Amino acid sequence: MPAPKHSDDTAGVITHPPLIYLAGLLLGWGADRLFTLPPLPGLAGGAGVSLAALLGTAGLLLALAAAGLFVRAGTSIPPHRPASALVTGGLYRFSRNPIYVGVTLVYLAVTAFFASLGALVLLPAVLLVMEFGVIRREERYLERRFGSAYRDYKARVRRWF
Repeated sequence: MPAPKHSDDTAGVITHPPLIYLAGLLLGWGADRLFTLPPLPGLAGGAGVSLAALLGTAGLLLALAAAGLFVRAGTSIPPHRPASALVTGGLYRFSRNPIYVGVTLVYLAVTAFFASLGALVLLPAVLLVMEFGVIRREERYLERRFGSAYRDYKARVRRWF
């Protein structure tokens, strides 16, 4: 489902971020089948499941912990809703986007579980869509909303890790 139309009090992202990751996975699996791509080497069977469990657990814990900081601050998690607080503590001291880092790890977990070459090849495209369709829009919005506090935060904390 597309995000609501842009207003000055939202980031105006192109869609809900999990849908971008899901689209990459589905297109990757489709490419695997359409072009009969080989599975990722070394990930058949137990190795892929073990790697998926490790990446998936790390990604979910990271995303949930980061989202919990938003909840504690009383601000909205979805980027198509207004932000009422600038969260800069906890995981946000190390990354401006720990939720997206976590979701990227989950994407890699699913890719490993299915040994999907197509999904892996599409990850850079997914990250580019996230960068230009979500993250940069969020950054412009947060700068409008929080001014110098956000600019100072942005100057000292990396976008990813």
